[in-house]
Amino acid sequence: MKEKWTSGDVPAQDGRLAVVTGANTGLGFETARVLAARGASVVLAVRDVERGKQAATRIADTAPGADVMVQRLDLASLESIRAAADALRAKHQKIDLLINNAGVMYPLKQLTRDGFELQFGINHLGHFALTGLLIEHMLPVPGSRVVTVSSLTHRGTSIDFDDLQWERSYSRTAAYSRSKLANLMFTYELQSRLTTSGTTIAASAHPGFADTELTRNSPAPMRAINSLLAPVMTQKPAMGALPTLRAATDPDVIGGQYYGPGGFQQYKGYPKPVESSEQSHDPAAQRRLWTVSEELTGVTFPV
Repeated sequence: MKEKWTSGDVPAQDGRLAVVTGANTGLGFETARVLAARGASVVLAVRDVERGKQAATRIADTAPGADVMVQRLDLASLESIRAAADALRAKHQKIDLLINNAGVMYPLKQLTRDGFELQFGINHLGHFALTGLLIEHMLPVPGSRVVTVSSLTHRGTSIDFDDLQWERSYSRTAAYSRSKLANLMFTYELQSRLTTSGTTIAASAHPGFADTELTRNSPAPMRAINSLLAPVMTQKPAMGALPTLRAATDPDVIGGQYYGPGGFQQYKGYPKPVESSEQSHDPAAQRRLWTVSEELTGVTFPV
C-alpha cells in the first residue's frame, strides 16, 4: 500500500456523480475540488446556497470544465433533508459517492428544528437520514461508496442511550465526541448491512488536526492551546481532506475501513488505514444506535 498517497493518486472519476455535504468550505471544499478536477460531476450539498455558488465558482476557476452543482441541504431539518433527497433523486439517475462531511463542533447548547441536540442531530442523525433516503440510488451502482467523516475525538467516550439529547447536562466537547463516535458506529453497521449488496461499501475517515472553520466555537482555553501547538500538530485543509478522498476513491479500499493521517498520533500526515476505538466496534451498541436513529428520523434503509 502506497505510503505517501496524495490527491494525484485519485483515479479518474469521469462519469461518476459525487454528493459532498458541507462542501462550500474547509475539508468538504477540498474534497469536492479534487473530485471535480478528476472528472466527477459534483453536487455541493450546503445550507447556504450563495456560499455554495461561490465555492462552485472557485472550483471551476481551478478546474476548467468542471461539472459542479449546488443543492440546498440543511442537516438540522428533516424536512430540508427530505426535500434535498427528493431533488437529487429526481435529477440524477444514480449516485456513485456520498461524502457525509458536514458538521458542527462545540456550539453552545442548541436544538435542531426537530428537537435534537445540535451536534448529534447534524453530525449523526442528519447524515443517517440523508444516506437512508439516497441509498437506493447507490445500490445498483458498482463501486459506489458512502464515506462518513469522523474525528480523533471519538476516542474515550461512549453513547449514553439514556440521554442522547443531553437533557440532564451538556458538555459541548463531549457531545461532539459522541456524535463522531456515532459516525463510526453508523459506518460499521451500514457496512454489515451492505455485505450482500455486492456493489456499495461504507467507509470512514478523519482529518487529524486540520485548520478549518470548524474550530471557531472551541472554548477559549482550547483555542489558546491549539494556537501554540498548531505548527506541530495542524495541517492544511488540502491535507486533511486526503483521508476522505482515499476512502472514497482508492480501488484497494474495503468496506468498513477507517482512514486517517499516518503521522504521530494521527495528527497529520499522508492517509492510511487506522484503528478506531473499542467502543466503536460494539455490535450491540451499533444495532441499538441504528434502531434509535430510525425511530428519531423516521427513515428506514432498504438494506
